[in-house]
Amino acid sequence: MKAMLSGFAAIVIIGVGAYFTLESLGFSSQEVYSSPNARVD
Repeated sequence: MKAMLSGFAAIVIIGVGAYFTLESLGFSSQEVYSSPNARVD
């Protein structure tokens, strides 16, 4: 049980860390898929 909860905690930490890292690097889907001719709001 302890290993499963540790795994869940690791998944949450990795997911949150990846979200903030990709946002700070500019890899959001809005920035990737928008162009001067197609505006994504």
